[in-house]
Amino acid sequence: MIQFYSPDIASVRELPESDSRHAVRVLRMREGDELQVIDGKGTVYTCRLVDAHPKHAGVEILSAEPERPVWSQQLAVAVAPTKHLDRMEWLVEKMTEVGVNRIIPLLGDRSERREIKVERLEKIAVSAMKQSLKATLPVIEPMTPLKEVIGMMPEAQRFVAYCDPSIPRVSLAKSYEPRRDTLILIGPEGDFSPAEIRNTLDAGFRPVTLGDNRLRTETAALFALSTCHVIDQLTCECDDRCD
Repeated sequence: MIQFYSPDIASVRELPESDSRHAVRVLRMREGDELQVIDGKGTVYTCRLVDAHPKHAGVEILSAEPERPVWSQQLAVAVAPTKHLDRMEWLVEKMTEVGVNRIIPLLGDRSERREIKVERLEKIAVSAMKQSLKATLPVIEPMTPLKEVIGMMPEAQRFVAYCDPSIPRVSLAKSYEPRRDTLILIGPEGDFSPAEIRNTLDAGFRPVTLGDNRLRTETAALFALSTCHVIDQLTCECDDRCD
C-alpha cells in the first residue's frame, strides 16, 4: 500500500507537487483511481483522483477515518544530535517508524553539533511515516538547550540516560511505567556533564541506564524508545489474557 501525504487535504483537496508527481508520473494513476492520503495529524483519507495533474493532483474525499492508535500516550525523546548528520537523519527515520510523538534536538555542554536543519529532518520523517503506514507525523523541535528541555512535560514520567557510573542509575526497563506520557533525555557522544546530570536529577528526572554496553547516541535513543514500546505491548497482551 502506498500512502500520500497532504497536511491540508481536508480543505485543499489536492496533493502537493512531490506526491502529485509520484502519483501521476511514476505510478501512472489516472482520474477515477482510488488512493490513500494521510494528513500527518492522525487521519487517513480514502480519495478518488479527479485531476491527474503532475504538479497539483486534485482528489475527491470518499471517507476519512482516524488512525488506529498503536500507543495511547505521548512519547518524546530529547537527543543531542550526532557530529555526523547522517546518523541523526537515520535516527529520525527509525524513531518515526517505531513510533514517537516528539523529537527534540538537545543542545548540551558537550554537544559536537550545535545547529541542525529541521526542514530536512521533517522531510525524512514524512517519508518514514508514509513507509510505515502511519498517519501521525512527529513534531520535530528546533535545537533546544538542555535547561529548556528540563522544563518540558512536567506531568510526564521523565528519564535521563547517562554513562557515568559514579552517579547511581537503574534500568530503564525496570523504571518505565507503561502507557504514561514519557520524556527521555539522551546526551551527546561525550555524555552529559556531571553538572547537567545533577540539574536533571534536581528537576525530578529519574536516572536510568540502558544496559552494560556502551551505545552510540543514536543507538541509545532508538533503544530507549523501543524499550517503551515493547513494555507497552507486553502489558497490553497481559491485560488481554487477564480479561
